[in-house]
Amino acid sequence: MHDNRWRKSLPLVAGAAALVFALAGCTSDGGSSGGDRPLRMWSGSMTPITNNFNPFAVDTATHMTFGAIYEPLFFFNQLSDDAPVGLLGDSYEFNEDGTVLTIAIKPDLKWSDGEDLTAEDVAFSLGYGSNLDPDMVSVDATDDTTVVVTYSSPKFTATSLILGSTWIIPKHIWSEIDDYMTETNPKPVGSGPYTLKSFTDAAYTLEANPLFRDGAPAIKEVQDIGIDSNQSSEDLLKTGKLDWVGQFIANPDGVTSNGRISTMNQQQDPTVIMTCADASMGCTGAQTDPAVRQALNVAIDRGAISGKAFAGLSGEASPSFALLPRDEKWLSDPSLAVSPQEPDAASAEGILEAAGYTKGSDGFYGKDGMPIELDLFSPDGWTDYNDAAKLISSQAAKAGIRVNARTVSEAEYWTPISTGEFQLALYGITQSLVADPFSNYDRYFTTTATAKVGEEPTKGQNYARYTNPAVDEAVKRAGATQDEVIKKDAYAMVQTEIARDLPYIPVVLNASQSFFNTADFTGWPSDDDLYAAPLPYLSTASAVILTHLRPVEK
Repeated sequence: MHDNRWRKSLPLVAGAAALVFALAGCTSDGGSSGGDRPLRMWSGSMTPITNNFNPFAVDTATHMTFGAIYEPLFFFNQLSDDAPVGLLGDSYEFNEDGTVLTIAIKPDLKWSDGEDLTAEDVAFSLGYGSNLDPDMVSVDATDDTTVVVTYSSPKFTATSLILGSTWIIPKHIWSEIDDYMTETNPKPVGSGPYTLKSFTDAAYTLEANPLFRDGAPAIKEVQDIGIDSNQSSEDLLKTGKLDWVGQFIANPDGVTSNGRISTMNQQQDPTVIMTCADASMGCTGAQTDPAVRQALNVAIDRGAISGKAFAGLSGEASPSFALLPRDEKWLSDPSLAVSPQEPDAASAEGILEAAGYTKGSDGFYGKDGMPIELDLFSPDGWTDYNDAAKLISSQAAKAGIRVNARTVSEAEYWTPISTGEFQLALYGITQSLVADPFSNYDRYFTTTATAKVGEEPTKGQNYARYTNPAVDEAVKRAGATQDEVIKKDAYAMVQTEIARDLPYIPVVLNASQSFFNTADFTGWPSDDDLYAAPLPYLSTASAVILTHLRPVEK
């Protein structure tokens, strides 16, 4: 899964709102009901939007590739511990030792081009490209609706990754593609509720798939718009010209007071200071010393950051990287429930001095004649992140740690993160799909999920280049069992190690605000029915929501 499509607060660009009005073709007062126009959403894309619907291009493909066009087998609702909902899949079962997974898919499925979707497509998908698990021994379609996958090690805890994060693709098309990573797939054929109707670099429109297994969705068209300004998005919401966004708005009442737009805020994904942590992987800079990371961790004032940069809408992040209280039973040590909220400059200085650093005449620490000087970057216009970075720089300076905050374009942000050519970056980590932190530990902290600096990880999102054999062993041990006692012991090891090493320094639990039009469309998630997280940039969840919606009759 790659849901890390952080859209944040983007810079104001003149004319962006006028461009959206023209694309949407709506009246000046937002005028029409939901039944006779597209639902207009912003999933975070800036203009120009890239015409890429390749589900393997996780950083560059358009958002609606993931769920609306291509689907996984099951939907795992990260807001609950309910059983997963079958999409293409009907049921699944492991053998006793977790090495053989039998998947039953629903009968009579169709691809959007009219071809049959069978177990052969699922088997092909599980063994294709970056979907291929190195532990997979074999994958066979034993009949039209049954797939049997054999692994060399137990896969109990990887269930949500295999079944909820693997995009199923049509064999009759992708078997003919030579280079799956460079393919842009401009005419996608999928199984999801929508198909591509039209595309421009300013917006693209999806239309209901008449061959969708549950029947064509009630919302006949969905338009995903590129917007270069968070303020433009807010203005469009207020004037009825945009129906669904997920973004940070410091004063949500200013958007919801007209009675057309409702809002929810699920605090679930931690914002972190991501470090290029491991010198053995090619990282350079003082942040490769765990003592420097530990000192920075206690030097920052998270309460001030939450109040000033996130308008008090964020929550408290945990160095265990479990989502609390949802994952409380997996927390090994109560002291790891929450990162320090108040700064402790004296403790930070003590950590540095114990590690051999000395304070210079300028008030900043260094070692062997080399001062600590760290570069912290965030995308220009992500105002909550930009403000947080400035606060971190100022707070670190009080403990004698020089951190230089700077901004870059969004395009310039993703490249160094992917290649590891950075020191510190503000970054958002997505939580596990289920009430179990296994996928977080596997995806962000294991050696197999990273790569040397200069290379892009292909089997995970360990952009911190963190390596720790004890963590690798514990994650493997947790993934090999359904025994909660064994898993808790393994997670205790992981949590102890990562809370000490801090390759990702937790800052806040991000304010995940969604805003959606309840005047023209009904069926949205609510506090009483959180069937999916109502964030338009989330893979699969956004498509599930679209299938629940219908126009309000007026």
